[in-house]
Amino acid sequence: MSNCYLDTSALAKWYINEPGSEAFEQFVRGLSDAIISRLTATELRCLLARRRRGGEIGQDYESKAFASFEHDIAAGHLRVHGCHDAHFVDAVYLINRLDQIPLRTLDAIHLAIALDARADTLATADKVMARAAEKLDITVCFFGDA
Repeated sequence: MSNCYLDTSALAKWYINEPGSEAFEQFVRGLSDAIISRLTATELRCLLARRRRGGEIGQDYESKAFASFEHDIAAGHLRVHGCHDAHFVDAVYLINRLDQIPLRTLDAIHLAIALDARADTLATADKVMARAAEKLDITVCFFGDA
């Protein structure tokens, strides 16, 4: 697989042991280019804090998981595609184009970035985002509940 954009819902499985983590780990190890964005970093940080506040993980685990994520970026395991104003404009276009899909704001931005990064595949655990990506002719690798 060449260019794969990793949605935060799937990427979280790399840092938190949850259903689908093993399958995602095998998947990500086979990628030649794992693409994320700065938005991914913000969402992952928020997700980890939310899980800590909810009692699912401890503060040490939260800190280590995010440090591991930052290390993966620094080591080149994850390629960060920059966010630009054009992505927000493109997200509006995608929401209009996919008006039958209840696409959330940040997911539309993720999809705009994935398209700009020329990702041919999207890894996600979000059913709505998967539907939207399929409509955009992006191959979906789904890691959520069927």
